Amino acid sequence: MPTHAPYIGRFAPSPTGPLHLGSLATALGSFLDAKVHRGQWLLRIEDIDEGRCDATSAEHILRTLERHSLQWQGEVWVQSKRHAFYEAALKRLNTGNLTYPCACTRKEIEDANSLRTPGENRIYPGTCRHGMPAGREARAIRFRCPGAPIAWHDHRLGRFEDDLNTSSGDFVLKRGDGFWAYHLVVVVDDLASKVTHIVRGEDLTDTTARQIAVWNALQSGLETQAIVNTPAYWHLPVILAEDGQKLSKQTGALAVPEHDPVLNLNTVWQHFGLPKIKATTPVQWLELATPIWANYRAALAA
Repeated sequence: MPTHAPYIGRFAPSPTGPLHLGSLATALGSFLDAKVHRGQWLLRIEDIDEGRCDATSAEHILRTLERHSLQWQGEVWVQSKRHAFYEAALKRLNTGNLTYPCACTRKEIEDANSLRTPGENRIYPGTCRHGMPAGREARAIRFRCPGAPIAWHDHRLGRFEDDLNTSSGDFVLKRGDGFWAYHLVVVVDDLASKVTHIVRGEDLTDTTARQIAVWNALQSGLETQAIVNTPAYWHLPVILAEDGQKLSKQTGALAVPEHDPVLNLNTVWQHFGLPKIKATTPVQWLELATPIWANYRAALAA
């Protein structure tokens, strides 16, 4: 059986703009969870979609974390510098017949889902699973989903069971424009950095089963003692804007204010339903918050 590993958590923002309060809440939750467990907290810049990301935003994220005393351990990993690792992972999956080229256009996939009601998941219909139609060229590389459902547990939300064949269908690992898909790179990096716990926003809950499927596939054929357990998951409630939408860069969320880090920490803290902490510095605030977070964690266990 895989051995129990020391706690390693991570925060992995995308630098498509400055850090906003919603992302600060996620950073704080994952940081405190690592602190409660006396573990490591790693930082990874997820800039794989290089057309939407920029170095200025990445630098702003680092400075914002430092200003709030959310200090990571080790080197900051930057995905745009790790293409060779993703290529090696894709080759490994391909060798195991776990990927295939797909020629389908977005319109063709939409047309195949035309009878689904609004709000239903759009799934890939498997058109190219057994080979592309004659005369077509590959537009993407897809992952061949397992036949059995993926079961997993969230610390707050409880048990999930997801049949990927009916919830998403075979999903993209590498896009036609050459960019890597999130579901591959996030797993490759989490495996490589030996992440044991993932604390992130609830909006990413429905991506988890796909990532577990890739995680398991990348370890297919390994000796038992070499297998790494899938991480423990905790999806935190997201901060909503006044219109009820998730606070995000896409909905115009403003950058975290620079003038009062303690006020910012208390703002996102109260979002979790926790009482304001009186402190004069971020370091003092985090020390006072740690035992409260431990109790909060225990109370939420599903």
